[in-house]
Amino acid sequence: MSETILVTGAAGQLGQRVIHHLIETYNVAPGNIVAATRSPEKLAELANKGVVTRKADFDDAAGLEKAFAGVDRLLIISTDALDTPGKRLTQHKAAVAAAAKAGVKHIAYTSMPAPDDSLVTFAPDHLGSEDAIKASGIAYTIIRDAWYHDNYLHGMPHNLQGGKWYSATGDGKISTISRDDCALAIAAALASGISDSATYTLTGAELLTNRQIAAIVSDVAGRPLDVVDVNDEQLGQGIRGAGLPGFVADMLVSADANTRAGKFDIVTEDFTKLTGKQPQPLKDFFVQHKAALTASGNAGGH
Repeated sequence: MSETILVTGAAGQLGQRVIHHLIETYNVAPGNIVAATRSPEKLAELANKGVVTRKADFDDAAGLEKAFAGVDRLLIISTDALDTPGKRLTQHKAAVAAAAKAGVKHIAYTSMPAPDDSLVTFAPDHLGSEDAIKASGIAYTIIRDAWYHDNYLHGMPHNLQGGKWYSATGDGKISTISRDDCALAIAAALASGISDSATYTLTGAELLTNRQIAAIVSDVAGRPLDVVDVNDEQLGQGIRGAGLPGFVADMLVSADANTRAGKFDIVTEDFTKLTGKQPQPLKDFFVQHKAALTASGNAGGH
């Protein structure tokens, strides 16, 4: 009897890749996968493959219990409700409570590295969610995803255009991993049928300073990129000045501060433990996504 696996946030970037790897990499039958999201009509492509689609709204506790009915393994992908402090934790707690009521046997959750010792603004959400899962008594797999390689694609094209990357990380080091590698490892954990509770931290294989990252970007893009050291306040002003919301600015500043303090200085072999593979190095990722990195309008590199 095969287990039923439900993935929340199935229309999101991570959710889509997790389901892709469940089916394509780990040969899970589409009929054993439930893809859940606020807007199930976005999941037509998955439905056509035989994946079961359900509506799951984290602000609707009763609806969540219904969505989770008959599910063996539940993957809670942390929501994107970051604009209102405390909202995300409330949503996650509602999902855990619904899972308990629905009789879910195993909960997987996407967290972040060392949420108990972090300056990152949303770390308490993750710590509280982990604690709620542990308190539920349900077996769990907590997967703490490091900062994504992909996150650099947001600001890096702009940085390259001016040749300057304003950073408050100092000499702090970070080990990043691709979103797709995280999805691969999460799918591996979901498909493994493992019943024991465990916590994994997914990182890349190397620790890099922002100057080392800038050198990689420069090498791949064929353009100079200098890191300009700024303090937290200057960085926050710059991000706000670029038109990003205050909560995003605070989050990015807190991530730089966390790196500077050495709190992202974490490398594990958990990715390899789960997948048997090596994580994609940052340079290889940038080469793969060179078009997005240099944002020159051509479609090459994908």
